[in-house]
Amino acid sequence: MSDPSELSLASAARARLAFAADYPSLAAAGTIFAELSPFVGVLKIGLELYIREGAAAVEAGRLAGLDVFADLKLHDIPETVDRAVGSVCSLGARYVTVHASGGPRMLERAAIRAEREGTGLSVLAVTVLTSLDADDLRAVGVGCEPRDQVVRLARLALASGVSGLVCSAAEAAELRRVLGHTPILVTPGIRAAHADDDQKRVATPEQAVTDGASLLVVGRPIRDASDPVAAAEEHVRAIERALRAKTANP
Repeated sequence: MSDPSELSLASAARARLAFAADYPSLAAAGTIFAELSPFVGVLKIGLELYIREGAAAVEAGRLAGLDVFADLKLHDIPETVDRAVGSVCSLGARYVTVHASGGPRMLERAAIRAEREGTGLSVLAVTVLTSLDADDLRAVGVGCEPRDQVVRLARLALASGVSGLVCSAAEAAELRRVLGHTPILVTPGIRAAHADDDQKRVATPEQAVTDGASLLVVGRPIRDASDPVAAAEEHVRAIERALRAKTANP
């Protein structure tokens, strides 16, 4: 008989792994959502798939038994974002992203709308995209290091009522130190081994968990693997090992 604590740990690890479904269509994704479901707890639907498939993409994730993360990065006037969040609630998604740089009124309206709808949707504020480094920030007029801008936007977003934040794993430890254990921290750019791609601030699953990440987003290392299911299992086992280590050494 399996140890209940080990089963609980495995379940917790699965719940923390989000697969970025970066496909051009549901047809291109095929049956991968259901195949990954034993190891992945959350399906992240980005703009590419959502623009093509809309509500059907969210429903496909739910039918596979996955929580759905609508990574829409909403950034508009407060009224428009309010209404968009209401639409996401009606789809049954578990998470939705907005840009923290949209400002306090936009963030407040998003958080209030999600709470009023009562569907359990969590609004997550994107701080600084993981594709950006200090040079990129300077190019758009932000004269500080990514870490400093992340903390600034994180404080703004949480003060405006959102449930959590999207940040790189490089900032997760600092945000936990500054903000405590309550906020959800979502970290894209997770790599079992560092890859040469357009993500400039990346981390391994073990490091992300150690630094306080709540939800780890993995895309290409699973999607483009020769065996995506085996790759997903590799990532969830790494998360499980990190959780076990944290339990042993709180």
